[in-house]
Amino acid sequence: MTKTAYTCFSTDVIHEGHLNIIKEGKKYGRLIVGVLSDKAKVRSDRFPVIPFEERFEMIKNIDGVDEVVEQKNVLYDEVINSIKPDYVVHGNNWNEYPDSIIKDNVIKNLSKYGGELVEVPYTYNAKVLKINSIMREKLAMPEYRRKRLRQLLNLCPIVKVIEAHSGISGLIAEKTIVERNGELDQFDAMWVSSLCDSTAKGKPDIELVDISSRMRTLDDILDVTTKPVILDGDTGGQAEHFAYNVRTLERMGISAVIIEDKIGLKRNSLFGTEVEQTQDSIESFCNKIKAGKEALRTEEFMVIARIESLILEQGMEDALKRAFAYVEAGADGIMIHSRRKTPDEVFEFCDKFRQKEKQTPIVVVPTSYSQVTENELVQHGINIVIYANHLTRSAFPAMKNTAVEILKNHRAYEVENNIMPFNEIIKLIDEL
Repeated sequence: MTKTAYTCFSTDVIHEGHLNIIKEGKKYGRLIVGVLSDKAKVRSDRFPVIPFEERFEMIKNIDGVDEVVEQKNVLYDEVINSIKPDYVVHGNNWNEYPDSIIKDNVIKNLSKYGGELVEVPYTYNAKVLKINSIMREKLAMPEYRRKRLRQLLNLCPIVKVIEAHSGISGLIAEKTIVERNGELDQFDAMWVSSLCDSTAKGKPDIELVDISSRMRTLDDILDVTTKPVILDGDTGGQAEHFAYNVRTLERMGISAVIIEDKIGLKRNSLFGTEVEQTQDSIESFCNKIKAGKEALRTEEFMVIARIESLILEQGMEDALKRAFAYVEAGADGIMIHSRRKTPDEVFEFCDKFRQKEKQTPIVVVPTSYSQVTENELVQHGINIVIYANHLTRSAFPAMKNTAVEILKNHRAYEVENNIMPFNEIIKLIDEL
C-alpha cells in the first residue's frame, strides 16, 4: 500500500529550498502539499503578496506534487486528522518560538496514530536569502502596503492595530507573535498617533508637531516594517492643506488617515468638555472629506472620519447624523470615540449605524473602556480596533523606574533583572 507524505507551504515564491522539500517528500510516497490560506497566513506569517488562488496554482504545477489542498489553519490538527499522512515533511527551521508551537502541534497529532515527522535541513545560501529579502522588501513597497488595510478588512473578523511611534516600536508591532488557545496571533497594522508622536518628541499634543515632522516619524517606521499604517491626522487642518497631505501620504504607502471633526486649537479628546473644544460643522467637515478624496489617485487609500459628538456630549442623534453625512461625503470609514468607562454608548451608536449602513467600516479606540473584548466588538459590527497609546504608556514607567533606581543606588546593578539584554533587542532588527 502506497504511503502518503504531507508538507505545507505559505510562500509566495518557490525557490530551491521548497523544491528540496518536495524532492525529499517524494521519497516517502504519494506527496500532498498544503497551501496555507490567506486568513491563516496573516495570523502567523507575512501578508501574502499574491492571493491564495495563485499560490495554489503555483504549487499545483510543480513536478512531483501529487495533490494540492488548502490548509485553513496555521496548526495542523484539521489537515492531519483529514489526511492522516504517514509522514509530515518540513524544514528544520522551526525550533524557536513561535514556530516551535507548530512543530509541537505536528508531533502531537502524528503521535495519535503512529505517523512520523521528517525534518529536512533548511536551505541556507545567498540565493535563497536574497529571495526572502526581496519578498520582504516587496511587502514594504508603497503599492503593496497601501492597499493592505482594505485587504485585511475582507480577511479578518476584526483588524487589530497597535500604536507605533518610532522604528523600534514599529518592529515590536511588526514581529510580536503569541500563542493563545492553540492558535498563533499577531497585530495586523500600526497606528501612528499625534499624541504619542508628540510625546516622544517631548511636545504637547496640540498639533504643534507639524506634518513634515510627522512624516519623518512615518519614514522611520515605514523603513523597517511591512504592515499597513494608519495615521492620526488630528483635524486635518485646512481643506486645501488636507488635500495636499493625503496625496503625499498615499504616495508614501500609508493605508489610511483618520481626521476628527473639530476646529481650532487641538486638545486631546480624553479631556472632553473639561477644556474648550469646538466641533466643526457638518457641511465644513464634509467639504474637507471631499477635498481629500478628490485629491487621491488610487482607490486604496482610506479617509476615515472621526466623530467627537459623544466626547463633547452632543448626543447620540448628533453622532449618527454626522456619521451618515460623512459617509455620503465619501468617508471610507467612521471612527466613533468615547471616554466613558463602559462601551455602552459606543455599542448603541454601532447598532443604530449598522441598521442603516451595512458596509462602511467602523473604527473604535477602547482606551477608556479597556475591559471590552475583540469578540464583543465584532458582535456590534466593529471592523477595526486601535490600541492607541499602550506602547508609549508602558515604556514611560519602565524608563522612569530605571532612572530612579540608578539614582537611588548610584549603580545599575539593581535594575538588571528588569531590563532586557541588548542582544535581545538587536534581534528585532533585520540585517541586509
